[in-house]
Amino acid sequence: MKSSLRHRFVRTFACTALAAGMAASAQAGTLSIGHTTWVGYGTLYLARDLGYFKDAGLDLQLTTIEEASMYMAAQASGKLSGSASTIDEILKYRSKDFCFKAVAALDESHGGDGIVVQEGIADMQGLKGKAVAVNEGSVSQFWLSYLLKKAGMSMSDIEVQNMTADDAASAFIAGHVPVAVTWEPNLTMVKQKGSGKVLVDSGETPGVIVDVVALDCDVIEKQPEDVKALVAGLYKAVEFTRSNPEKAHEIMAKGVGGYLSDPKDLAEAAKGVKFYDQAMSEKLLGTPGKAGDIAEIIKLANETWSSLQGKPYAVSYEDLVDTSFVTP
Repeated sequence: MKSSLRHRFVRTFACTALAAGMAASAQAGTLSIGHTTWVGYGTLYLARDLGYFKDAGLDLQLTTIEEASMYMAAQASGKLSGSASTIDEILKYRSKDFCFKAVAALDESHGGDGIVVQEGIADMQGLKGKAVAVNEGSVSQFWLSYLLKKAGMSMSDIEVQNMTADDAASAFIAGHVPVAVTWEPNLTMVKQKGSGKVLVDSGETPGVIVDVVALDCDVIEKQPEDVKALVAGLYKAVEFTRSNPEKAHEIMAKGVGGYLSDPKDLAEAAKGVKFYDQAMSEKLLGTPGKAGDIAEIIKLANETWSSLQGKPYAVSYEDLVDTSFVTP
C-alpha cells in the first residue's frame, strides 16, 4: 500500500524533477505525461514498453506525481505535454489561459474506488452525522458528493475529515473514523482485516469515474502525428491485455511500480477497472460532430465543484474534449 512516507518522497521527487526541468511540451516526436499511481494508467506503460509508440516515431515520457495540483502546474508551465487523470479532476484547472483537451480515454473505475463503513451502517442514509474521511477536492469527494445526492443528501449532512485516500483507509482500519472513501488495494485490505465492509464501490456507478489523457492545446495543434501515435498505441495495448493478460500485467507492474509493482497486485487491481478500447472511447468521448457520454460527466463535475467549492465552474464539453483522434 502507498504510505504517507511514500507520498512525501514522491512529492520531493516531483519538486526536484520539475525544478530540473522536464521535457518541453512542444518537442516533435516526444510527449511527456504526468500521472498518479493508478492501475488504469498501466496501458500507457504497456504500449510504451511493447514498442508501439516507438514504432510510430513517438517517445512517450511518463512521470509519477501523486498530486494533481503539481502535475497540472507542470503542464501549465510547459514542462509536461499533458496528464493522465480523471475528467472531473482536470476540469477545475481549465481556463482561457490554460487550454488543454482530452484526446483519449484510458479507463473507468469499476469497483476500484469505494466507501468503507463500520458494521451497523447499511446504506448511504447511515452516513448522516458521521465523520467521513475523504480527500477534499479530489475525485473521491466528487464521487462521494454524487452518491450523497443520489441518496437525497449533501456534504453538509456529514462531518468531513480531510485526508488522502490512503490515510483515510489507515484511519478507518485504526478505528479513528467510522467511514472512509478510498480505493484499491485499501478496499481489499479492509475486508481481509475484518475492519468493516465496503458499503458501495464504483462498479455500482458505471461511467462516473473515468480517466483520460489530456494534452495541452498547443501540443495538439503542433504535434498531431504524435497524438495519433499515442491514441493508436493505447488501443493496441488494450487489445494486448485481452489476448495476453498475464504478460500485460507483468509489463504494466514493472512500469507503474509503487504499490502495484508486483504483477499479482496489479492483476488484482485491474479487476476494478475497465480499460477503454476504441469503441468504448468513441462512446465516451464522442466522434467529430457528436458529443459522447463524457458530456454528462462534465456537466455533473461543473455542478458538483461549483457547489463544493463555492465558485462557478462552467467548462463546456467543447472546451475539454478533442474527438479528432478517437477514430483512426
